[in-house]
Amino acid sequence: MERHLREALGDPLTVLFTLVRVGVVYLVLLGYLRLSGKRVLGQMTPLDLLTLLLLSNVVQNAMIGPDNSLVGGLLGAGLLLFLDRALSRSPLGRRIVGEPTLLVHEGQPIPEHLRREGVDLEELMAALREHGILDLKDVLAAVLEVDGTISAIPKDHTVPKRVRKVRSSRNR
Repeated sequence: MERHLREALGDPLTVLFTLVRVGVVYLVLLGYLRLSGKRVLGQMTPLDLLTLLLLSNVVQNAMIGPDNSLVGGLLGAGLLLFLDRALSRSPLGRRIVGEPTLLVHEGQPIPEHLRREGVDLEELMAALREHGILDLKDVLAAVLEVDGTISAIPKDHTVPKRVRKVRSSRNR
């Protein structure tokens, strides 16, 4: 009975190494995603989805290693969720995610910001059309948000009388 319990729970040293490996892989992948830019985090294309699926498969063995125990898998999943929650609420996490970037100011694109963020003019114009704006001259501001989406404020915008605060489901 004790042997079966030990098999189900896993060797304590192996479980500890699993937690360390999961933490290291999480932080390294977070760094890779940050280096790839905000646009990677926006709407996913089929290529982005395929890359994400393959990436998760590639790093699975690096995280879990030889630990195939139930406890090892659950601890790894728990640590990933904990790290995600802790970093999303911390100053370090906000620094990793970055700040919104102004792409257009008063109808003029900001080439160095577009280049740095990897946004081409065609992509910017597509985002502006989604906001009902057909010409750059009609844009007061366009901002690349930290989640990879592009927000746009038309020049003829009106200030709402009442502003409603909407919380992202990610920060609940």
